[in-house]
Amino acid sequence: MDKQGISIDEYLRKLRALRTLPFVSAGLVTANVVIYLLCQLPGDVLYERGCLSAYDIIVNEEYGRIFWSMFLHADTSHLFSNMIILLFMGAMIEKETGHLSFAGIYLASGLGGNLLSLAGKIARNDWAVSLGASGAIFGLDGLLLALVLFSRRRMENITIGRVLLMIAMSLYSGFTGGNVDNLAHIGGLLAGFVLGVLLSIYLRISRR
Repeated sequence: MDKQGISIDEYLRKLRALRTLPFVSAGLVTANVVIYLLCQLPGDVLYERGCLSAYDIIVNEEYGRIFWSMFLHADTSHLFSNMIILLFMGAMIEKETGHLSFAGIYLASGLGGNLLSLAGKIARNDWAVSLGASGAIFGLDGLLLALVLFSRRRMENITIGRVLLMIAMSLYSGFTGGNVDNLAHIGGLLAGFVLGVLLSIYLRISRR
């Protein structure tokens, strides 16, 4: 019992409860919203310097665009649709993976999606720019699929069939929609799945 009358067991329970809060998911949503609001200020400086542009990356060697473009959004609906998914699905997955693993896989998936998108732009000689967190969010789909398949941890109302259906519908929506960077989606999905498999193996070994 400490000076304030809180037992050690109660303190540890509160600490464990604190660790399950989705700090990273909430922080990423906040960062995306703040950056979007900054983008609405006069001038397009953040868009001009941050969008995924094959020309600027290859010719001007502005490699930071591969990272920064995942925090930019074209309009309010683009931002809202991505952030809703990130907030709710991210909170669920972050509880299973831990904060650092979740943050690392989210960012790595975004980079993976942008790298595949960039490769496609170069192969097609496409100089159009792209932006958005969709690649990183598809990485969460891949991560969730890996957790369901390989971690052997039960998640309420989450089944392999439901996850596969969600992924299929998301991909279908992208391929049938206009002005969508589907390669970024696929790259993020694959990156998230591969990293999720590795994380699942690590979690199974650590539990032993």
